[in-house]
Amino acid sequence: MSPKKRINIAIDGYSACGKSTLAKALAKKLDYVFIDSGAMYRGVTLFALENNLIAADKIAVPRLIELIDSITLSFGPFDDNGNRPLILNGKNVAEEIRSLTVSQHVSEIASIKEVRVALVKQQQQIGEEGGVIMDGRDIGTVVFPTAELKLFLTADSHIRTQRRFDEMQAKGDSTSFEAIQENLAHRDHLDVTRTESPLKQAADAIVLDNSFLNQEEQLAFVLKLVDSLLK
Repeated sequence: MSPKKRINIAIDGYSACGKSTLAKALAKKLDYVFIDSGAMYRGVTLFALENNLIAADKIAVPRLIELIDSITLSFGPFDDNGNRPLILNGKNVAEEIRSLTVSQHVSEIASIKEVRVALVKQQQQIGEEGGVIMDGRDIGTVVFPTAELKLFLTADSHIRTQRRFDEMQAKGDSTSFEAIQENLAHRDHLDVTRTESPLKQAADAIVLDNSFLNQEEQLAFVLKLVDSLLK
């Protein structure tokens, strides 16, 4: 009997569109490996902050490039919520990477060519055998350009802000709605306009506007696409 076919699924889109939530749900349902590329860039950002490589909103890019090979990123075992925490140089940093401070700098860090090259290499190695679901900004265009299924998620900007606001409130973060709205707008601009691997819809990606879809509806929609491909 031939082994069960396992495809790679690339999910791209704007911040706070629920890319990771959908990717994790798909991975659990299909028994695939989920790789949160955004968490990996947040890990590098946290490293830069902890090592004083970001000051007055300026990044010490040459020094970060020198240290990039000393950054080890991996994912720990699933926790009780079905999440795999990011491990930065041996330390679980799942909570730290979701802070607003990290969010304010991650797009700039992600625009550095040498950082992207280093992380894309790691991501491609993980996906060589298939059965991988990865979300981010350039998964379908750069990391997995041959992925069998590519999705591009989008949603109304106000709805995205509300989602992120609710998420941070639930964690006890008192960041204002306006601050989050400004941060998302800033990140959108940087993601779309950066020179190195900008956020771009792959030509063969399926657009999923989830402004008015709940998580179960999104999952059902994508599972139908996967089922069609596997047949």
